[in-house]
Amino acid sequence: MSDLQVPVRVFLADDSALIRSRVAAMLGVNEMTIVGQAETPQGSIDGILATAPDVVVLDVQLDGGSGLQVLRAVRQAAPEIAFVVFSNNAGPAYRKRYLREGAARFLDKSTESDQLAQAVARASQHPAH
Repeated sequence: MSDLQVPVRVFLADDSALIRSRVAAMLGVNEMTIVGQAETPQGSIDGILATAPDVVVLDVQLDGGSGLQVLRAVRQAAPEIAFVVFSNNAGPAYRKRYLREGAARFLDKSTESDQLAQAVARASQHPAH
């Protein structure tokens, strides 16, 4: 079975509509399907669990809370969903915390956006255990 025929299903959790549309455009070029978007922690959790994406692109800062809330809640309910954190808050403490909580990758929006599509594709092939 070829893994080319099924597009990677991605959920975007970011408090910026502009960033979400940029990421959606970037990933769409790479044959990925955006199955949902949200800007708040609870909206993200509900949307992720409802759409069961392969990968969540998650920001550290969400409207009214943090991406860590989303990561923890979803990993508990659906550990097979992979997370790629994509944030401007990319200090070592954030990276360490999110990776320790189960994120597959942590990318800095300002310097590593060119790696996002590849990171999402890779995370979708190696679900967390």
